[in-house]
Amino acid sequence: MSSSPGIRARENVDMMYISIETAIALASVLGNVLVVLVVCVNRALRDTTFSFIVSLAVADIAVGVLVIPLAIIISLGFNTEFYTCLFLSCLLLIITQSSILSLLAIAIDRYLRVKIPIRYNTIVTQGRAYVAVCLCWILSFLTGLVPMIGWNNREAQGNLSTSSQIVCEFTTVMRMDYMVYFNFFGWVVVPLTIMITLYAEIFRVIRQQLNRRAEATCDGERYYRKELRLAKSLALVVFLFAVCWLPIHIMNCIDFFCPKCDIPKSAMYVGIFMSHVNSALNPMVYAFRIKRFRMTLVQITRRCMLCKPAEPTPCPNRSPALTKKVDANL
Repeated sequence: MSSSPGIRARENVDMMYISIETAIALASVLGNVLVVLVVCVNRALRDTTFSFIVSLAVADIAVGVLVIPLAIIISLGFNTEFYTCLFLSCLLLIITQSSILSLLAIAIDRYLRVKIPIRYNTIVTQGRAYVAVCLCWILSFLTGLVPMIGWNNREAQGNLSTSSQIVCEFTTVMRMDYMVYFNFFGWVVVPLTIMITLYAEIFRVIRQQLNRRAEATCDGERYYRKELRLAKSLALVVFLFAVCWLPIHIMNCIDFFCPKCDIPKSAMYVGIFMSHVNSALNPMVYAFRIKRFRMTLVQITRRCMLCKPAEPTPCPNRSPALTKKVDANL
């Protein structure tokens, strides 16, 4: 009887965890489905950058549809075979890797756009953008499935037969040296460092070009000002990714380098929440920071949710040239 209050408290924490995760999943799926819908509806947004943004949105949808439900299931500690639990845990890593690689692809795309603006359209074609998106996902699967080929905790579980069942928990099947050295240092810290360097260079080049007012034409100044606005929005997406994902990775490092250090379960839950809520934040950044995206989103909301007929907008039809120039609509 003395243990019942503790058990009840843990059940309350678990129910709160499940409720919050469910809300995050719904927000993530709804918001990112709208991102994909906006890009499909507005032809002016179908450029190479938004191809990578759609890839990122698909990864965020997968967070709501797959990652969060799997995280809830794993947190409940159900019984299953070792490799089944390991595969479910690897799926969580695959989605994370696809997100950060999509962000890296966006940073490289924007860097090329300001560094070589004249040759950009001939080098970065839509076809090559699709190939880059496919490579991001293939690489995500390859890196995320590394534990399946041996870098896992099977040996720590003793002599398990193929039919033996374990309590499925992430730390039970996943080795912390893989999570820290390979996943965090290799596939989070390194890409984030590259992205920070690229955006710093993007802002430097844009500022340099804007300072040459005497030499620059009005069109050139307008081009770089629009690039600056979009670069700030995308850099904010990277910043939010870092803020949301670093806590859980830092706790993994503490657990690995200081096994005696006790990390409260509530702190782990907060870290997991932050990593998942990042998927729901990106659509908000696009809606508040990118004008053309926001206008299309308002039109979709009026047409579909409020059952209002679409109002004619001069932007897509006023001038064919505007539909060809993505930057004019951003």
